[in-house]
Amino acid sequence: MKIVARTFPPRTAWALEQAGIHPLLAQLYAARGVQGTQELDQALTHLIPPGEMRGVAEAATLLADAIATHKKLCIVADYDCDGATACAVGVRGLRMLGARHVSYIVPDRVVDGYGLTAPISQRVKDSGADVLITVDNGIASMAGVATARALGLQVLVTDHHLPASVDGQIVLPQADVIVNPNQPGCSFPSKSIAGVGVMFYVLLALRAELRQRGYFDAATQPKLDTLLPLVALGTVADVVKLDPNNRRLVAQGLKRVRAGAMPAGLAALFEAAGRSAPVATTFDFGFALGPRINAAGRLSDMTLGIECLLTDDAARATELAKALDGINRERRVIEGDMREQAMNIAEGLFDEGDEPPPAICVFDPDFHEGVVGIVASRIKDKLHRPTFVFAASAAPGKEHELKGSGRSIAGFHLRDALDLVAKRYPGVLLRFGGHAMAAGCTIAEENFDAFEQGLNEVAQEWLDAATLTRRIDTDGPLKPEYRRVELVDVLHHEVWGQGFAAPTFSEEVEVVSQRLVGEKHLSLKLKHQGQPVDGIWFGHTEPLPARVKLAFRLDADAWNGVRRVRFLVEAAEV
Repeated sequence: MKIVARTFPPRTAWALEQAGIHPLLAQLYAARGVQGTQELDQALTHLIPPGEMRGVAEAATLLADAIATHKKLCIVADYDCDGATACAVGVRGLRMLGARHVSYIVPDRVVDGYGLTAPISQRVKDSGADVLITVDNGIASMAGVATARALGLQVLVTDHHLPASVDGQIVLPQADVIVNPNQPGCSFPSKSIAGVGVMFYVLLALRAELRQRGYFDAATQPKLDTLLPLVALGTVADVVKLDPNNRRLVAQGLKRVRAGAMPAGLAALFEAAGRSAPVATTFDFGFALGPRINAAGRLSDMTLGIECLLTDDAARATELAKALDGINRERRVIEGDMREQAMNIAEGLFDEGDEPPPAICVFDPDFHEGVVGIVASRIKDKLHRPTFVFAASAAPGKEHELKGSGRSIAGFHLRDALDLVAKRYPGVLLRFGGHAMAAGCTIAEENFDAFEQGLNEVAQEWLDAATLTRRIDTDGPLKPEYRRVELVDVLHHEVWGQGFAAPTFSEEVEVVSQRLVGEKHLSLKLKHQGQPVDGIWFGHTEPLPARVKLAFRLDADAWNGVRRVRFLVEAAEV
């Protein structure tokens, strides 16, 4: 493991400090590319205007006309947290803006697969809907959109994924309107906005259109900012880059959650997860609430998650949150068993002492397709290689197919790699899609070896020694005067996440004593610049030398009512 300290422009840090930013925060912001305080102003007035998103005006017109003529609207969601929150935001927002008939359908991961398919379009038509709205999917659903249009449905696609391409040419579905910042010709600067963010922007544009039509004025218009806690949850859970616009959306959502202004389902999820909403952080969204919503889509029915986010009944919310918590516990058990089995298979691909192959592909007939992505992530973290984990499809009539989920390392664009494999090995990939760091695909079981060979060929060509060197970027040494509980609280209050990493410090420390706790965590007594401090390394059991360079985050631990700083160790360079 190579521990590397980020550089930062001292003049920028100084300018931020002069503008009233805490010196440590000024350094951290400068190291993450912040140029000035305007990027740190989280006011909603600084959000990128909706009009900059291609298709949003046309979407607003379509929806306003539908509301005026009392058409029935049906949202087709996705079965992850981004899709669930986008659906809840869409249903809540459209009802707030006057839509009388709003329903939703969420595909089943096993039966339906991903996205808007032709059978789902038929289900929407059979439900009596007039307008089909996709959230967090649809940009690559050619057949589903074509079927919906043929059935007489109006189709509005809202998505944030990359469009499909055929022979290097981008292909879009023939929807009535497409709203997606990643479609050709869209100048919206925040290309990393989540699906829930796109739906929120559509609602902002719709409200402006209805205001122009005289439905209400600026004083009487519905307050869409009440939806921001859901927008924040979906944005963080989908691990999109937290650019300035996404950070504003998340900061505004967190602000409302901390003040207790959130849907009943979110409050119940905080309770079920044992987290405190008044001091909520992005960590809570990403590692406590998000997984409980996602668990429904992985093992059960995402309708549970969406209903939890839609209900305004506190008792019903508690019931649903407890059900989601139970499903998440089941997911952990399944994941734990699968992870151990998958790791054994992965480590069996190379001899002890040798380097792993350029890419890892793992399959076992007993794997559960709902957790292959999580297991792929765990293997990727341990072996530092692009990793795909496959499970046999549980869909009726598709037993010969394998569903795979992949996770990548920095410097290896997974979706582009799949595209190249598809070109070199025609017919091997039945379906694929995704992003740079995460992707999914479907293959015939008989083609597993061909896929493995193809992915390893691409990885062999694209990966170099620098990319394959495991490293962790840090913010360098921590000044002793910053080792304070109050500063821990300041750091926790900020918005950190993908592309705007939480502060991690690194320096050489003295290990005074160490012991295992819970059989799998290393509890440490350290000396940091001559001063004692506790530390813990979760999930690590190997002892450390007397002096060692550590990468660590700051945390506060409570003992006998007294809060003290402790180091959460992330890595060691030995």
